[in-house]
Amino acid sequence: MNFKISLLCLFFSFIHFTIEAQISSDSIKLPFSIALEKKLCTEDIANKKEGVYLTGIPDISSDPVNGIGFGAEGSIFFNGKKNDPFFCFTPYRAAANLAIFYTTKSQREIKLDFDIPYVFNSKWRLRGELAYEVNPNNLYFGVNTKSLQGLSYYPGNDSSKTLVNNASYNDYENALTGNSADFNTYQKQEAIINLSAEHSYFDGRIRALIGIEAASINITTPLNKYALLQQDARSNKVLGYGKNLITFLQVGLIYDTRDLEPDPSSGSFAELTNELSLQALGSQFNFNKIFVHYNYYHRIFPSVLKKWVFAGRIGLGYTSGDAPFYEYQDQWSSEGSIEGLGGGHTMRGFKQSRFLGRVMEFTNLELRCRLWQFKALQQNLAFSLVPFVDAGGVWDDFNKLNFNNFRYSEGLGLRIAWNTNTILRFDYAVSKEDHQFFFELNHAF
Repeated sequence: MNFKISLLCLFFSFIHFTIEAQISSDSIKLPFSIALEKKLCTEDIANKKEGVYLTGIPDISSDPVNGIGFGAEGSIFFNGKKNDPFFCFTPYRAAANLAIFYTTKSQREIKLDFDIPYVFNSKWRLRGELAYEVNPNNLYFGVNTKSLQGLSYYPGNDSSKTLVNNASYNDYENALTGNSADFNTYQKQEAIINLSAEHSYFDGRIRALIGIEAASINITTPLNKYALLQQDARSNKVLGYGKNLITFLQVGLIYDTRDLEPDPSSGSFAELTNELSLQALGSQFNFNKIFVHYNYYHRIFPSVLKKWVFAGRIGLGYTSGDAPFYEYQDQWSSEGSIEGLGGGHTMRGFKQSRFLGRVMEFTNLELRCRLWQFKALQQNLAFSLVPFVDAGGVWDDFNKLNFNNFRYSEGLGLRIAWNTNTILRFDYAVSKEDHQFFFELNHAF
């Protein structure tokens, strides 16, 4: 415990020293040019707080898979002063986030991450993450085209009765009783550390990235020989069951013209990232993951509407080699892993990881309609209504791409922007199979 406390003290001392070194250059010009399109809009600059401040919220949720969740998420932001040359060009000089979460069905997580743009007033950006999670409620529905099949069950587990096809998730879950109670369930225990550095080029529009990641993972199923993942592992349909050590060498190329990263009003974000895992680097597996990702943001009638933003995203990932099954769903972005398809960040109308395959594509469209904002107790709050549509699919390989594998969902959300950098997200999504509610920090993209 003393070691952990010392490690946290060392971490925050590093953050403090870094910021002091950066903000000492107040009242000077930018040490290098930054593209004007990356400058925050007038409204966001006016709402941005100076100095150091904290935000924190209780994280309370209800999920049919993980139960009722309790926890807290907090952030510390170092913004500098308005005469800091970077004040109008970055969401913050540095930020650190801590999240602790627990549910009534024993999911638990603790995560610490930091982000320092233009560290020491240079063109370098540093990011890092340290996390530990145990989730006994993960769902597995097979891989590739098998996962795309509709949910089916026999009423009362009686195979003499007529098979119910294309069932709703609620009916399907209620039908899983007796030996089939944990048919789709597995537990994932994971400890992970990730460090990355990015260097800016062309007035900050382009960034080149290099990073390393190491993860200790243990995959188990309930003591039930009928669990689908256990069956597929025994028949060698998937890899990764049991204890695994995964290491990655990460590289990426990023194009970024967003005006405000946590809540963009305009600009684009595009990236090409690659993760290489080799036994020669200490991993248990040899495989490669490549991910292409593009986000677009555009203000609609800015002279008439306060802040209405069209936001769109498309992502495509491919995993080759002898990869463990859970890596199919984990698409690595420079801004954090994207787990799909399904769940709060890709296809919100389906359960997390509902669809799984070597090739994964997803598309998200949102209209973020700013309706109201005000200041209270020196806090700025802005409310937006957000209708959205999600779509995506998985395939066995690129030569098997077709439109029949696409699935769709839609929904309506509420966003609360708190002091510019903190976004509270409430989403309700529906599909032909399911309906879900999410409350999380940050936009889905």
